[in-house]
Amino acid sequence: MEANPRSTGRLPAAFLTPGSSSFMDFLSHHSPDMLPGKRSLPPLQGAIEAPHGTTIVAVSFPGGVVLAGDRRATMGNMIAQRDIEKVFPADEYSAVGIAGTAGLAVEMVKLFQLELEHFEKVEGAQLSLEGKANRLSTMIRSNLAMAMQGLAVVPLFAGWDVDRQKGRIFSYDVTGGRSEEVGYASTGSGSIFARGAMKKLYREDLTEEQATTLVIQALYDAADDDSATGGPDVARRIYPIVTVITDEGFRRVSDAESAEIARAILERRLEQPDGPRAALL
Repeated sequence: MEANPRSTGRLPAAFLTPGSSSFMDFLSHHSPDMLPGKRSLPPLQGAIEAPHGTTIVAVSFPGGVVLAGDRRATMGNMIAQRDIEKVFPADEYSAVGIAGTAGLAVEMVKLFQLELEHFEKVEGAQLSLEGKANRLSTMIRSNLAMAMQGLAVVPLFAGWDVDRQKGRIFSYDVTGGRSEEVGYASTGSGSIFARGAMKKLYREDLTEEQATTLVIQALYDAADDDSATGGPDVARRIYPIVTVITDEGFRRVSDAESAEIARAILERRLEQPDGPRAALL
């Protein structure tokens, strides 16, 4: 980007030139080196040790969608952080949960938030939920070179579709491939165990409170079988981050609410260690 003569006090010409409503397009034209996907790594002799986020889950209910994540980050066989935050608001009506290389994932989320904010300021309206999901897909695809070197970012995106008046969930692969999920979804190292729990407990008529309980149950089951996923930590008062998106917008469930549900689940698991049982027929 061209330097601005400080004596004039004016913005550089790049900021005044009409163009796309995409902030990423703006960067790619005027300062491509600032885009995460444009960076390259030297040839590697082995795997890069970096903190990784693990399990993210999402469940839809008639009034919206719940997106939640555990709090553990791992680095190899070590616990790198016990209270990492993996679920963030993307804008007023959507949220994103991160799994994969934590540093790159958080940076991608910040750029995604800026992308949506920039679009709204330029166009005077929010991007559709479908459009947001597509923008995130493009950003993940731009990280493919890093993913091929073991630094992948695989988020889960959820939000309230203002046009369709319902909650929707989108999952991704490392190439940016996007899939819309029905009912529930999970990503990260403990996703297979979380998905199994949700598969048995999910119903289409869940209330918001039941959906919130379900995601914490699923994260508990994931932590039970996956060492990289952290369950509710009562001793340290660290509980899963749970967010709800409805027609009223994004809301983060308070720590007190999460703690109350987590304690109730732990109390029940003293009697049933494997959790709730689904009916055979």
